[in-house]
Amino acid sequence: MNEIYLDHAATSPMHPQVIQVMTEVMSEVFGNPSSIHQLGRHARKYLDDARHVIATSIQAKDNEIIFTGGGSEADNLAIRGTAYAKKAQGRHIITTAIEHHAVLHPCEQLETEGFEVTYLPVNEQGVVSVADVEQALREDTILVTIMAGNNEVGSIQPIAEIGELLTEHQATFHTDAVQAFGLEKINVDELKVDLLSASAHKLNGPKGVGFLYQREHTPLQPLILGGEQERKRRAGTENIPGIVGFAKAVEIAQATMDEKRTQLKKYQQIVVDIFTASGIHFKVNGQVENGLPHVLNISFAGMDVESFLVNLDMAGVAVSSGSACTAGSIDPSHVLVAMFGKDSAELRNSIRFSFGYGLTDDTVAEAAKRTVDIVQRLANV
Repeated sequence: MNEIYLDHAATSPMHPQVIQVMTEVMSEVFGNPSSIHQLGRHARKYLDDARHVIATSIQAKDNEIIFTGGGSEADNLAIRGTAYAKKAQGRHIITTAIEHHAVLHPCEQLETEGFEVTYLPVNEQGVVSVADVEQALREDTILVTIMAGNNEVGSIQPIAEIGELLTEHQATFHTDAVQAFGLEKINVDELKVDLLSASAHKLNGPKGVGFLYQREHTPLQPLILGGEQERKRRAGTENIPGIVGFAKAVEIAQATMDEKRTQLKKYQQIVVDIFTASGIHFKVNGQVENGLPHVLNISFAGMDVESFLVNLDMAGVAVSSGSACTAGSIDPSHVLVAMFGKDSAELRNSIRFSFGYGLTDDTVAEAAKRTVDIVQRLANV
């Protein structure tokens, strides 16, 4: 039985063009981009070109891009780097209850160091209120960090409105755009964000590469010390093959964004239509029409998520129950807890289907039919 991969929000397969360009660079470009000799300058040219591609994709300047080892590092640099750089101006941070753990855990760590964090609630669609952000703001607020799009339910946050709210405030505004980057059009000036995180492996690039956008003159204390790479903001010899692969993935994503969004939305509809026609009891969690196009989180009445996932895996359907970073954890999804409450049925019966490169209408439909078969069988046990 062929396996159908519907867990692209966890990680995505690398695009063949990305693999090709990375292979070429690994074979031909080995110099240290910090070296002044010819081989070093050759590597530096690849680094500079990749930085320009990525900066252009979010309407930023080249020198505002800091390459990191992934989205988690970019989030940590944004949050902890801002807190340490601005602690003399205040120690209050605002975030939401549905952030990725790469945001929540640094915030929790900062609380042990004397910082105060406000965790804002969301509604049943998984969206934070701009009014709640405004109400939580204080004179000593130094950082507001709110994700662009949620990795579990696909809800898109009102980033531009929050950015507008913060224009006259001292707080630095960070958004974790790991799930949104490559699928949503991003202009950092329109969003009015000061910091933005992204990761290559979510858009068919390599794992272990990400970036943090840092608006010029935004205070940020480095977390990794050593050499003077990335304008002294992130030490360590740059991963040239990975960064070039990231840039190629970004080029492809930018060129195909509209077409890809349309196709992903179609995949969502195929699944919903097949579930509806089958007569099984289900409901969509979060937003579909106004959410990320590749994420579909569904609650199935009467199902148990653990046995459900095992049966789906045995049937050749690769999905998840939420964030891959909590795989194996017995704790319920913190996102669904924030949306529905700690005693809700959704915590025990929700599955995330996420779509991307390599799928077709037929494979998505087949996965939906296999899911229906399992629901009908388990409901009768």
